[in-house]
Amino acid sequence: MNNSRLVKISKYLSKHLRHTPKAIGLELAPGGWVAVDELLKACADRSFILTRAELDEVVAKNDKKRFSFDSTGTLIRANQGHSTEVDLQLEAVVPPDVLYHGTGQGTVESILSTGLCKMSRHHVHLSKDISTAKTVGARHGRPVVFAVDAAAMHKAGYEFYCSENGVWLVDRVPAEYLQQI
Repeated sequence: MNNSRLVKISKYLSKHLRHTPKAIGLELAPGGWVAVDELLKACADRSFILTRAELDEVVAKNDKKRFSFDSTGTLIRANQGHSTEVDLQLEAVVPPDVLYHGTGQGTVESILSTGLCKMSRHHVHLSKDISTAKTVGARHGRPVVFAVDAAAMHKAGYEFYCSENGVWLVDRVPAEYLQQI
């Protein structure tokens, strides 16, 4: 499959598995799961023809590992980034001492004043390394990276989760736990 088709499918799946499943007649089960057969039929019913082989390739090759299959290969989900109401069934885990958040220069002042907020998503997304945070920040203009004192937050009672693709998640990050790099 060529790269433009791969990107088109990934964007379509992101939209409907993270934000608007009902728009194509899907309902996410706990964990964000949906039956692969239902997804393929829903896509076809809306003239977005998607084969199982293409779906397999998107899951395997997506650069951000946004999607995953369950152990049987009959269910699929977006790993994180949901804005629709769904119980993602995440379990709290102890985070690394420091995590990172990348953003664009235009949001720095607001972040320094109010911290990081999840906005319309379920969680604030954090990276385990600076280079990933820079890449994320570059999507929003000139990248700025914040170090997050995850150890202090955890000690203060904040719960952290790690999605299947290695993105760290937390409900919010108050400004006192942030340091601009």
